[in-house]
This record gives sequence, C-alpha cells and structure tokens, in this order.
Amino acid sequence: MAKRGDYFGLGYIVSLILAIIPITSWICGAVTRFMDGCWVAGLIRIIFGWNIIWLIDLILMIVSKHILRLINV
Repeated sequence: MAKRGDYFGLGYIVSLILAIIPITSWICGAVTRFMDGCWVAGLIRIIFGWNIIWLIDLILMIVSKHILRLINV
C-alpha cells in the first residue's frame, strides 16, 4: 500500500503538491492541527504559517513525509 501523506490522510503525492503551494499549505496545515486537537499549534500556523513554517513544512514533507509537529498543545 502507498505511504499516506499528512494532509487529511491523502496520498503522499497529493499532500506534497498541497505543501508546495503556499496558500494551500497554510490552510491545510492549520486545519490539520485543529483536527488533531492542537488549538495553540493551529493558531500559530494561522499567524505564522505563511513564511518560515511553510518552508519547514515543505522540507519535512519531502524528507520525512510529515508536516512540522513541534507544539502538541
């Protein structure tokens, strides 16, 4: 079975495409963190998700197939 990506359980290729586009990465990252129950992390992604977090997510999605999960609150 194919390795699953990190956005909503979509496939890795679809998640990677979503991570490449900054606005979809910003929205999907925040929604994913809110769905995980991490409200603080979701708010931080809404505020800072369009710059440095986007670059980190893109690198981590390519290397480890997962987005940044630094804060679990």
